[in-house]
Amino acid sequence: MAQEVFTGRYQIIRHIARGGMAEVYLARDLLLDREVALKVLFPEFASDRSFVERFRREARSAASLNHPNIVAIYDWGEEEGTYFIVMEYVEGSTLRDIIRSEGPLVSHRAADIGADIASALAFAHHHNVVHRDVKTANVLISGLVKVTDFGIARAGDPQESLTQTGAVMGTATYFSPEQAQGHNIDARSDIYSLGVVLYEMVTGRPPFVGDTPVAIAYQHVKETPQPPSQLNPDVPPDFEAIVLKAMAKNPANRYQTADDLRTDLVRFSNGQPVNAEPLLPAAAATGVMAATTMQDAVDGTSVMSRTTTITADEPGPEKKRTSTYFVVLVVALVLLAGLLFLLARQLGIGSTAKITVPDVIGRTQVEATQILSNADLKAKIETVPDDARQSGQVVDQDPKPPARVSKGGTVTLKVSSGAPPVDLPDVVGRDVNEARDLLEARDFQVQVNPKADDQVPADRVIGQDPKGGGKAPKGSTVTLAVSSGREQVPVPNVVGRDQSAAANILGQAGFDTSTQTSASDSVANGTVIRTEPGTGTPLAKGSTVTMIVSTGPPPTTSPPTTVPPTTTTKPPPTTTSTTI
Repeated sequence: MAQEVFTGRYQIIRHIARGGMAEVYLARDLLLDREVALKVLFPEFASDRSFVERFRREARSAASLNHPNIVAIYDWGEEEGTYFIVMEYVEGSTLRDIIRSEGPLVSHRAADIGADIASALAFAHHHNVVHRDVKTANVLISGLVKVTDFGIARAGDPQESLTQTGAVMGTATYFSPEQAQGHNIDARSDIYSLGVVLYEMVTGRPPFVGDTPVAIAYQHVKETPQPPSQLNPDVPPDFEAIVLKAMAKNPANRYQTADDLRTDLVRFSNGQPVNAEPLLPAAAATGVMAATTMQDAVDGTSVMSRTTTITADEPGPEKKRTSTYFVVLVVALVLLAGLLFLLARQLGIGSTAKITVPDVIGRTQVEATQILSNADLKAKIETVPDDARQSGQVVDQDPKPPARVSKGGTVTLKVSSGAPPVDLPDVVGRDVNEARDLLEARDFQVQVNPKADDQVPADRVIGQDPKGGGKAPKGSTVTLAVSSGREQVPVPNVVGRDQSAAANILGQAGFDTSTQTSASDSVANGTVIRTEPGTGTPLAKGSTVTMIVSTGPPPTTSPPTTVPPTTTTKPPPTTTSTTI
């Protein structure tokens, strides 16, 4: 396929990788003269309407995600029954390859990478896109961290599914428990998968391994992962707490948003206390998992059918009877504990002193947590967007003073995550003043960077960062690249050169030339006396520089000679004397 050109535009250069549904090639966009990645659906899937629809949905959903940590989708189409997607080419290594070559990563590096992945997922989740296949092979690192392959993402209505009833999509090594059981999933499934990725980064191996995808999926549902610090003693407790919270079996015990997970990873990187809390009891994991049908893609992506079930335990009559007795015993003990607690309260036994809750609203999270700790109280952190408070400041608390709580009680702090993101308009092509007014009206700060451009008139916006069409934090800075017109260069010094050489120098500098002549006693004929504009004057390329060229000295002329008039001297008159 080395010479094949798709739709007359995308020329294949070489093969890059093979995925679960498609081959990936490095290609050149002949129209825009840039390298791109071309993802071509396998022929056996191109004839399957459901796979084709899933492939189209990948393009539509992923193309709407404009984020620095998400691989951009440029185009998609069909060529003689073969479907393809054109995406940003990222020249770098996958996270999987980095772990294989370097071994376990240090926790702070893993936290930084994980925070970028969480940022990408949070952006996708805000646009109702669940990735559903977060894994180290889908994370590209080349200076920036970029998440790719939203090939089985589901966009739009969370209840809408392109998979057949009872089918599960994903990679078994990174399955969430609910994904392994074929249940409906939401953004918290991606959070679990990212927890697995974090685990693998610091230990060098995933938490669960097995001979078959079914065996691995079973462990995700039923088994407790070995704490990362037991595999790598250098893993700090705070990082381990983040990983285990993200990997909670019960989705209610995980971080509820990717933003929350990112916040804790950033706090860990900054040396601040993390918000990961002890887990609640995991939900009962008696779900149904696929056993009979397992279509393993080359990259490990699997489709699991639930036509046949595997139950975690299939008790016989004796086990059922034992379980019943156990349940009755537990219920009896709980009732007895409750009665003893009520009796103790009636008798005043075990009562604890009440503490007035300090007012920590307006404090930073670190300060508020320390104040509560000094008062023998615990802090529970919830992050909320807020326009009025800076990120990290306490917006509200529950309970508020003068409420009194028992020693060791918990105070819930609502901490600002900063201003909520707002729609960022696309102002490329607009006049700079119009663009500035539009952005400032939405409370963005504007920074203008002039940039010469031979094609775009001066004062037109030719680029913006971040790109428009998505969302950005309210009050953040938007940098505009604004055309300053054609590039200006100084007029070269051609004084003293002959006319032909001077014209050549000016032409190479990007100027047109014209010539005027002038006589000069001091400059030889055909030599440049000066230029207009003069040497060193900044001038736009394509402008005309006039050369004043010497014609040499002016012609020499003799002054007219004055001849004095000729005077004729008359002889004196002759006198004749007569003698008498």
